[in-house]
Amino acid sequence: MKALLALMKKEYLEAARTGKLLLLILLFVLFGIMNPAIAKLTPWMMEMLSQSMTESGLIVTEVQVDALTSWTQFFKNLPIALIAFVLIFSDRFTKEYKSGTLLLVLTKGLPRYKVVLAKAVLLLSLWTVGYGICFAITYGYNAYFWDNGIANHLFFSVAIWWLFGVWIVCLIVLFSSLLQNSTSVSLCTGGTVLLAYLLRIIPQVKAYSPTVLLNTNALLTGVEETDAYRKAIALAASLCIVCVAVSIPVMNKKQL
Repeated sequence: MKALLALMKKEYLEAARTGKLLLLILLFVLFGIMNPAIAKLTPWMMEMLSQSMTESGLIVTEVQVDALTSWTQFFKNLPIALIAFVLIFSDRFTKEYKSGTLLLVLTKGLPRYKVVLAKAVLLLSLWTVGYGICFAITYGYNAYFWDNGIANHLFFSVAIWWLFGVWIVCLIVLFSSLLQNSTSVSLCTGGTVLLAYLLRIIPQVKAYSPTVLLNTNALLTGVEETDAYRKAIALAASLCIVCVAVSIPVMNKKQL
């Protein structure tokens, strides 16, 4: 246990020392501020555009914004934040493969499964903290300017999007144990998400695809109820466990 904690401490210190931790925090703070800011500025921007559009014969009606507008923007921006997260942290394993530092640690008797667990915990905690910061900032501004109560199933929507991000993190862990460079890890992670999205075309499979968890607008507006997401939640949670579980024996057999 001490070895695992020491390795986790090393991972956090490295993330802080390389500036990736600070970059992550700034990124999610920026997105957290952007969501209510864009919603608040939308009427002003439309008013500015209405003058030129009126000259073209187009009439722009008054735009009403509320907390729901901001939360819609929140979930629109999350995919960009998640892509940035993948690009920043997809080298957690591969960088050590190239430098040989992982081999040095393993020769001192540290079990390989602890390496997988330490890096998985690091990525999961960074995703959770970054996501939490973004949500807290958006929630605070929305509560100040409007009323968050207008959004249906808000916390459930936030939770299932977080779970989708956890699935992505587990994919990073899996592909990092299989592949040798961060570019391949990023591409395979993106390819898996694309495949899951394409599978939604099949009616019998649609409800199980983890990408269903991205459909939060239907929840916020009350079009869908939470029951419609149970199958996708169950499969996404199961895939997270499978990804980490498979990563351990793969790492045990990997040539370093």
